[in-house]
Formats: sequence, structure tokens, C-alpha cells
Amino acid sequence: MKKVRRTRLIIVFSLLIFAGLSTGFLVFQESRDFRIAKNLDIFFSLFRELNAFYVDEINPDKVIKAGIDNMLKTLDPYTVYYTESDADEFTFMTTGKYGGIGSLVRGGGDYVVVSEVYKGFPADKAGIKAGDVLKKVDGIQLKGLSTDNVSEKLKGNPGTDITVTIERNGTESDYLMKREKIKISPVPYFGMIDQKTGYIRFTTFTQDCVEEVKNALVTLKNNNPQQIILDLRGNPGGLLTEAVGIVNLFVGPGKEVVSTKGKGKNFDEDFKTTKAAIDEKIPIAVLINRGSASAAEIVAGAIQDLDRGIIVGQRSYGKGLVQITRPLSYNTQLKVTTAKYYIPSGRCIQALDFSHPNEDGSVGIIPDSLISEFKTKNGRTVRDGGGITPDIEITPEPLSQVATELYLRNYIFDFASKYYWAHPDISTISQFSFTDTDYTDFSNFLVNRKFNYRTFTEASLADLIENAKKEKYYDLHKDLFTELEKDIVHNLDHDLTMFRDEITDLIEEEIISRYFYEEGAIAWGIKSDEQVIKALETLNNKEKYTSILSGKSGSVLITSQDADSKNL
Repeated sequence: MKKVRRTRLIIVFSLLIFAGLSTGFLVFQESRDFRIAKNLDIFFSLFRELNAFYVDEINPDKVIKAGIDNMLKTLDPYTVYYTESDADEFTFMTTGKYGGIGSLVRGGGDYVVVSEVYKGFPADKAGIKAGDVLKKVDGIQLKGLSTDNVSEKLKGNPGTDITVTIERNGTESDYLMKREKIKISPVPYFGMIDQKTGYIRFTTFTQDCVEEVKNALVTLKNNNPQQIILDLRGNPGGLLTEAVGIVNLFVGPGKEVVSTKGKGKNFDEDFKTTKAAIDEKIPIAVLINRGSASAAEIVAGAIQDLDRGIIVGQRSYGKGLVQITRPLSYNTQLKVTTAKYYIPSGRCIQALDFSHPNEDGSVGIIPDSLISEFKTKNGRTVRDGGGITPDIEITPEPLSQVATELYLRNYIFDFASKYYWAHPDISTISQFSFTDTDYTDFSNFLVNRKFNYRTFTEASLADLIENAKKEKYYDLHKDLFTELEKDIVHNLDHDLTMFRDEITDLIEEEIISRYFYEEGAIAWGIKSDEQVIKALETLNNKEKYTSILSGKSGSVLITSQDADSKNL
């Protein structure tokens, strides 16, 4: 009898606990739903009052878009709202396709300037060149318009006519074209960089990019390469499933490449290779830098975790978050972060902690105390919380300030345009040579354009003098300040001589792109690319390559001064 009574008490007590928990959950849910409803009502009533009483007319699209954008900024930078007018940008981001003439534009004063022409598309076929000034589109004056506004006017449905008025060397001309569907190749260049090394530059993970990388690899295989360099530098990522397909080109079926874990179980998923690889054995070097993110990090991380190849370059960006797109009303879209991804060793490489923002709204890097160690297939130690750390790290030397100023202020771009029209007969890359005379012409070009700049040191001294005058110390030390100004003032001729090599590299690549497009500039640039050179050196040293993958050789840090500077 006592047993029956005790059992009844346990059952009743359990039911009471369950009822309490359920009630608590319902209260919590109701409270949360109420807070959502309350705040939405406040937002609606606030906008209604603004619309009724604000002194000027309110643009509802602009105000609401700003409110949505600022709301999403409190989450993470990858959760983004796209309006109906952003549809082209959204489509291009996921597919690499848009309707237009196949060109890029940049600001150039009163009018925007063509900065690049894509090979084989309407602008190229019509004869438009980088450096051309855009004056009109279909008779509409473009003076004072932003690059975004001009770009929108150039885009349109494939098959529609467009007339572009450009100015070149002081003469205006009209160019009639038909817009086409523009698809930017995710593989702008591939080729053999020596008798045994294939090279593939891969720039974005858009739909079907696996097929283009596969085509590049298969084509290279016809040359019997003994090793491959896969260049993911500056690749911002894209579609996760495409990343799995890229790894599958080098790794056979049944290998886990990445898994996702989210708020709900429906976002937990494992992604494995499913097909036969194109080549499971060929040695690989993957190049990455700070601009390699997301899907590019999945590929590099999986190759590293599976000990399938070596990673060379700088630590990657550190984006370990997954987004999906959700359709909203009126043809708008929401790209929302739903999960984190984990590569084969089990690590997540997300570098920033958006879940615990600081009081000012900023976020910090994952602290060392929360970084964990993981093991690759061969037992090498790798870490989470900060991108992919290369097996061979190369820290590039930053550009000098004079080279940076020349590039950013478009002096190199403008000189390349001048050079192109003065040398129309160059038909092959081997014909091009940038001579001492050409560099002298460039120096004279800068003089004629009255180029000048202020070094950081000069700017810092100017600030110091300004503060000294405010605090009335300047007159006490005027001679010292005057002497300092004389000592640190830069000399343009001296700077052009001291930094000639890096300035020449920038000029040559810009000129080559005029004749041979992006692919030509890449082919030219890799000859002196220190990361490519170091990757090639390591691939050629089979003992070193094997020791890295076996874990017998730790990560190597190399500065640009250490890198072999020989041409390929």
C-alpha cells in the first residue's frame, strides 16, 4: 500500500513540475511575443506621427530602409535587407550575372570613367576602352552623377539597345550597342607557369563555379602538370555548396568538407564529397590572404584539415557564419545568418564575436582564452577562432606611400591610358617592355600633372607644430621645428628612384590590362609574385612539402625580404 502511495506521490509531483515548467515557458513565450508586438506598434505609431507632423515631406522608402539597415547592424554585417531595386545586385552576387555592356566605372571628376572592360562583351566589341570618359547614356547627360547612378543607366534587360557617348583624347563619339547577359567568370586566368606547374586564379563562389574550375583543371591536366597552385587570394566566398564541389575536385567521395550548426536542428547539416575526384594525388598549394573569406576559407581549411595540400600566404579573413536568403513581400529579400560552419577538424574559423557586442556596439576578436586546438587528419595542430593560418606565412611589404598615392589617385591608371594610345601595335605580351625611357616619361607626366603628396611624417609634424602654437611652445623652439621641417621634407625625384621597382610593377600590370584584359595582367603579375614564388619553391621541394603535411615541419613565417625574388 505504501509503495502505491509513494508511486502516486512521485507521479503527482512530476506532473506538477512539468506543469510549472510548461507554464513558465508559455509565460516566457507570451512575454517575448508581447514585447515584439509592443515594439512593432511603437515603430508604426512613431512613423505615423512623423509622417503627419514632420515639417518636410518624408520619403517612406528611404526612412524605413534606414531603419531596417540600422536594426540589422546590431546583429552582424552579413544579415542584409535587399529592396526590390537591389535585385540586380543580389542576382549578381549569387550568380555572377547581370544585364549590361560588360564594363566597370569609377569616379573621375565631373564624369565617371571606364575603369575596366570585360573581354568579349558589348563594350569590348564596340571598341570602348579603359580610360574613356562617359558623357551620355541614351542622350542623358551624366555630368555630376555618381558611379552607382551611371552604372544603373548602363544596366538593363539583355537585348535592349543602348547608346553611350564617350570622350577619348578630347574627342566625343557615340557607341551603339545591345545589352547582353553579362556573366563574369570566376576563373579569370589559368595556365602553366612553368613546365610542371599549373596555376588557377579563382575569384568568387557563384553558381556553377565548380564547372569552371573543373574545366581549368582538366585543361591543365592535358599538359601533364606535376603540381597545382590554386589562388584564392581576395576571394570573398559565396555559395557553400560550391565550396564542397571545389574540394571534391581534389578529394574523393565520402569525405566531410563542412558541417553547419544553427539555432534550430533544421539548420544542422553535414556536407560531404560525393563524386570521384579529378586528381586525388597531385600536390597542391592554396594561396590565401586577408581577403579570402567564407567559402574560400572552407576550401582552404578543408584542404588543410584533410592534409590534402599546403596553404601559403596570410591568415584569412575569419568568416565562419552561414547565411540563407528569405523572400519578403514586394519582391524584397532578407539574407540572414542562420548557422556557423565547421570544417573537417571540427573547428569554426569565425574571428569576430557578434553575439557579445561591447557597450558601444562594437565587437571584438575571439579572445585567446576561448581559442581551442584541433587535429588534422595526420595529427597536425590547427586552431579555431581566427581564420585559416597558413602552413607557410608570408608577410608582404606594404607599398610605399608614394606608390599608394599614385595608385589611389589614378595617376598610374591615367598614364597607362596615355601609354596605350601611344603604343597601338603591341599584340603579344612578349612584345611589351617598360623601359628606362618609359619611366622617365612617367616622371615627366607627374610633373606636368603637378603631382605632389604629403608623407605621414610631414603630416604628423604639421599637427605637432599646430599644437605647439596653440600651447605657445612654438616660438620657444622655432629653430628646432624649422630644422625638422627641412630634414623630413620628401623629394619626389628621390622617392621615384627609391621605390621605382614597386611603382614599375603597378604601371606594368595596368598597361598590360589595357591590351590583354584581366587575364593578361594576372599572367604578367605572377612572374614576380612572392607568394606564387614561395608556393612553387615548396612544391618543388618534395621533402619539405611532405614534411609539412606529415606534421614534422611547423608553420613557417617568411617576410617579403626573405622570399626568393627570382622570376618564373
